[in-house]
Amino acid sequence: MNPHLDRFNKALRRLQEALDAPAGDLVRDASIQRFEFTFELAWKAIKNTATAEGLECLSPRSCLKLAFGQGWIDEEPIWLSMLDDRNRASHTYDERLAEQLYGRLPDYLNPFRRLLEMLENKSA
Repeated sequence: MNPHLDRFNKALRRLQEALDAPAGDLVRDASIQRFEFTFELAWKAIKNTATAEGLECLSPRSCLKLAFGQGWIDEEPIWLSMLDDRNRASHTYDERLAEQLYGRLPDYLNPFRRLLEMLENKSA
């Protein structure tokens, strides 16, 4: 079993909880932090699944490319956008960028869900 799948699933549920909460600065910041955790666990789940199948990817970008090539994700542009957002959120803090990212987070839920379902089906 892929140890990252359970953690990915929990992180995704926590991200959804944050996005369901009434908007405010604290909720925005918590949502962004939860997005970062969810993204990290997503690419690590891809890496773990790839390794189990004799494939290799070493970085988030290379794992996303591999997942797209394997058909595990079907929207490479949105995943690359998520990677860019994760990188910006992790390395800089700007109020305007935080608001923009917070506005995009709901669009990331379904790609996360589809990946989780795909990887769970592969490990079943």
